[in-house]
Amino acid sequence: MQTIGFCRFSYPAEGGFQVGHDRIEDRMAYLWSDARMEERFRYFEAICLPGLKAQTDQDFTFVILVGEEMPERWIARLLDLTADFPQARIEARPPAPHRKVCQAVMNDVRDMDQPCLQFRHDDDDAVAVDFVDHLKRAAADCAALIADHRLVGFDWNRGYVARPDSKGLCAEPNVTPYWGVAQGMAMGAGVRQTILNFGHNKINQFMPTVTFTAPEMFVRGHNDHNDSRQKAHVKPVKLPRLDSEGEALFRTRFAIDADQVRRIFA
Repeated sequence: MQTIGFCRFSYPAEGGFQVGHDRIEDRMAYLWSDARMEERFRYFEAICLPGLKAQTDQDFTFVILVGEEMPERWIARLLDLTADFPQARIEARPPAPHRKVCQAVMNDVRDMDQPCLQFRHDDDDAVAVDFVDHLKRAAADCAALIADHRLVGFDWNRGYVARPDSKGLCAEPNVTPYWGVAQGMAMGAGVRQTILNFGHNKINQFMPTVTFTAPEMFVRGHNDHNDSRQKAHVKPVKLPRLDSEGEALFRTRFAIDADQVRRIFA
């Protein structure tokens, strides 16, 4: 079954952010500021991409949505980081309503005459190296459910919250359902809605969902520019530093190498 992942990379959508801006030019300036983009690229390189590049099942497409007016230096850097990632497909679009543009991009990529699997992914999060394999196996195991419903959600709720820095990784285990990372959806043939048409924490209000509590399937990146952390009164999260055993687990399970993290965040 065709499998498509989707990532907004600092795309200046109309809506879709918890941080509000009066003008789209203000949103572009915020998203593409040097300090923010440097941090996004570090997370993208050290946390997001390794597990995707190392997937045990390589038969998937990973769409990266960017703004048409994103400065050339950032586009060039993105192209360089994905040069060895053949599944990556960078799509540039002008500013537009969030759900509308995401839906259009996803449906341009998929074969609308066939069912497909989709997953959403943020540029500072990670999935385990066997996530695509688990998603496809879950769909196969739930074939009867999928045959009876236009949409079926899949959610893996166990993983880690992590913050990388110049010393390596701080992280702790986490179990949170419908968090939006390591979350997938099966779409029937001809269904134009996509996984981005639904709030990640509300999919069980619109379709049957299947939740898995094992194995550990995600790393939720924690940083100062998380959209959800821009609201007032958000408390800092203290995370313990990983020891050598924890670093080995991250290397094996998520392809996140603490030595590479130290180099990138030095």
